[in-house]
Amino acid sequence: MLTDNKELYVAHGSMPLYIHPKMANRHGLIAGATGTGKTVSLQVLAESFSELGVPVFMADMKGDLSGISKAGTLNSFIAKRQEEFGVTFQFQGYPTRFFDVFAENGHPLRTTISDMGPLLLSRLLMLNDTQSGVLNIVFRIADDNKMLLLDIKDLRAMLSYVGENARSFTTQYGNISAASIGAIQRGLLNLEDQGGDLFFGEPEFNIYDFLQTEQGKGVINILAADKLLNSPKLYATFLLWMLNSLYEELPEVGDLERPKFIFFFDEAHLLFDDAPEVLLDKIEQIVRLIRSKGVGVYFITQNPLDLPESILGQLGNRIQHALRAFTPRDQKAVKTAAQTFRQNPAFETETAILELATGEALVSFLDSKGAPCIVERAKMLCPQGQIGPITDAERAQAIKQSPLYGIYEKTTDRHSAYEILQEEALLKQQEEEKEILNKQREQEEKERIKQEKQWQAEEGRRINNERRNSSRQSPTERMFGNMLSSVGRTLGTQIVRSVLGTLIKGK
Repeated sequence: MLTDNKELYVAHGSMPLYIHPKMANRHGLIAGATGTGKTVSLQVLAESFSELGVPVFMADMKGDLSGISKAGTLNSFIAKRQEEFGVTFQFQGYPTRFFDVFAENGHPLRTTISDMGPLLLSRLLMLNDTQSGVLNIVFRIADDNKMLLLDIKDLRAMLSYVGENARSFTTQYGNISAASIGAIQRGLLNLEDQGGDLFFGEPEFNIYDFLQTEQGKGVINILAADKLLNSPKLYATFLLWMLNSLYEELPEVGDLERPKFIFFFDEAHLLFDDAPEVLLDKIEQIVRLIRSKGVGVYFITQNPLDLPESILGQLGNRIQHALRAFTPRDQKAVKTAAQTFRQNPAFETETAILELATGEALVSFLDSKGAPCIVERAKMLCPQGQIGPITDAERAQAIKQSPLYGIYEKTTDRHSAYEILQEEALLKQQEEEKEILNKQREQEEKERIKQEKQWQAEEGRRINNERRNSSRQSPTERMFGNMLSSVGRTLGTQIVRSVLGTLIKGK
């Protein structure tokens, strides 16, 4: 609830407890066991930031948060709280936009393979160091050859290309093993089975579409995560990509009077489970530096031990609901949570954590100078939006009335690595077929020339044989030929004499 002094009134202990807008980007934590009121606390904070004009993003694990778009109603519990706190709740709905990676219950959210990058993608595919190194090489080769990696088919085509030509790349980029290529390909198949192929592609989501206001209120962006949570690695990596995109895209603004954006990271333990050291360093860097971009990050988890100490130490605004201490680890979590607060002499913090009722919490916010206040045992205010989900029809209507409707619903497929490699493969095939055809023609020409020479040789031998045969006469043929020759000579002599005699007599 926003006060006249522009402070966020969210809880009430021995006195009202406020989050100072100027300190809201110093991050925060909402922790507690299942059923202790974390979701209601999340909704109260989101509504308060929206009233302040600050856009909000949060994941909806069970569909309960969609009711924030609709005005709540008075009941006996809320009436009792109003009387107890001396306030009157102004029930109202808040400007809300729904998103869904699977494009079923909200606007699609997509990014490209290139924008995700090899580090986050390695986390998503659960690759070891060697395989991550090979994936990094694949990205570098794609960049050097100006091949866009937009969707999974682009990356798959690039992996096949690099694998088939590994020897030619080894000298410049390093060893590329077929086993690593195969492991990455298998990881992509698993990712597709989880619906990850819907997440990669275009149009790529513009992160500034989260940073919108309507009629002076910050838009509350809700991600449908009930189905996404079945793929925990995809969920955690997706939210980390969002956080990284905010960090990369937003300009430095320093300390503002109010934050530009609040990011709620529910089921935060999924972000850190089995995360490699290099990724943990990246997360710590983002959390530490993103506040200078005007962004506040609030982690929601059951157990404070789910977060690394390096992250936990940066969370200034804390709401700790009840914890259970049934196991040694639970007891350690209670002790750790108690030690993170500035102690209040009025009660034992560690004991109070075990005694808190639903809707109660230990609360400690930063004061106007940035110092943590003494922890207070308090009751959270009630949301002004509806507690619980809206109907499917109401959600569908809200999606269609959104200014973003139609921008991201239709996918596009630009000319990228897959198409380039397909064209190169087709060109190579055509060249090979042309080379084969030329060789066939050359072979046919050689055969024709060879056959022609053989025919000429045979014809020459035939003529020579005929000549030799004509010069070979039998004795009878020679005798008969001699006789004809003699007769011919005799007749010729007689004819000549007769002609000469006639000529002489004529004289």
